[in-house]
Amino acid sequence: MARWGGTRADWLDLSTGINPVPYPIGEIPAHAWTALPDAGAMDRLLRAARRFWQVPDGADIIAAAGASALIARMPALAGPGPAYIPRPTYNEHAAAFGAAGVAVVDDPAAPIHVYVHPNNPDGRLWSGGAIRAPFSVIDESFCDITPDASHIAQTTRPGVVVLKSFGKFWGLAGLRLGFAIGTPDTLAPLRDLLGPWAVSGPALAVGARALADTQWAEATRARLAHDAARIDSLLSARGAALVGGSTLFRLYHVDDAAEWHENLAQRRILSRIFPYSPHWLRLGLPPPERWDQLEAAL
Repeated sequence: MARWGGTRADWLDLSTGINPVPYPIGEIPAHAWTALPDAGAMDRLLRAARRFWQVPDGADIIAAAGASALIARMPALAGPGPAYIPRPTYNEHAAAFGAAGVAVVDDPAAPIHVYVHPNNPDGRLWSGGAIRAPFSVIDESFCDITPDASHIAQTTRPGVVVLKSFGKFWGLAGLRLGFAIGTPDTLAPLRDLLGPWAVSGPALAVGARALADTQWAEATRARLAHDAARIDSLLSARGAALVGGSTLFRLYHVDDAAEWHENLAQRRILSRIFPYSPHWLRLGLPPPERWDQLEAAL
């Protein structure tokens, strides 16, 4: 808005991979706002999460205030580095290890590996055979669109941590809710780092309700697949070539990504471009009532 003008209501933010049709949060009980989060509410959330992701019996699950809070704490669990993080990918993993003084190297022989699965921004899926390091983080923030691809079964192996984000698939990024899944010994230091009330009362209530609603999840996967095909059709008709992505975000090859970014922004649409590629343009999906704005801008 500072650079291109307009109000918040004018802008269509397609720079993220957040579901534009969020889960309907419904009524939140008053005590969720006024009382400290209680153990019973946390237990309900974790039981719902365990069922939804089919967490193995030998794995533990810890909830926190967003996947970002967990990413920042992975170096404390990993031990001495260096860390191998295949690029291009989500930059916050490398930033977290760098802030902890752990070198990030382009060497698969490193004892720490981090995989974003599906990868952001190209949607790459990693095979289970690639995950062999003594300490491996598998960031599945976007994996709820393709649950069969999850590496959740590997969380019974010591040193494997799967991260889950609630904000992306359920479209409630402002709620701040994320999960770490791994063996009890692997995750033990994380409980002390997070403290006793890591998740707010409203997030506990909404998260437990949403994770139990499998019918909404199935309908959402179908809608996202339809909308991803729709945006691909719009972009391909204007010369953009699909590189990859997921059904929450699409990555295109265009002639001049910076020019596309500028032209869309002049029409109050925010896209994502990358310093390492002059041709990559990433777009999320618009909500149902904003497709006309995207079509007109294109």
